[in-house]
Amino acid sequence: MALSSYVEAVIDKKDWYITNLSNVAACLWQQMEDVSWVGFYLITDKNDIEKELILGPFQGKVACTHIAIGKGVCGVSAAEDKTLIVPDVSKFAGYIACDSEARSEIVVPLRDASGKVIGVLDIDSNTEGRFTEPNDESRDLEECARLISEIIPAKL
Repeated sequence: MALSSYVEAVIDKKDWYITNLSNVAACLWQQMEDVSWVGFYLITDKNDIEKELILGPFQGKVACTHIAIGKGVCGVSAAEDKTLIVPDVSKFAGYIACDSEARSEIVVPLRDASGKVIGVLDIDSNTEGRFTEPNDESRDLEECARLISEIIPAKL
């Protein structure tokens, strides 16, 4: 079964978005093989001028709580509004090592109804090469991100 089918099944549009994000993180954590961290970073206004990614619901080890837009895999994904697949995080310039055991990562932007990036879905693995070029799994995670985006309020 596609990951997006599981995600669609756990989202309840009547529930608070944090509840939904928590269940989606747990669902992906349980359904995906060889992942060490699954979670969300959401864009928030730091001081009405600067925006940053703030840690949201996740499964895995303690994580970085603030990531500047344009920094690390998550920040670059948000800034460039594109899915980033990093087979070897040690080769990603500016990589932020929240977990020293992480070896590969995929980050998928979350967008509001107008297409503006409002956060990212971040998934790590302790296996180098776990995430590679775009494939069925990465396209399915992009569909998951679309479903997730529908339940996040426009202004956090």
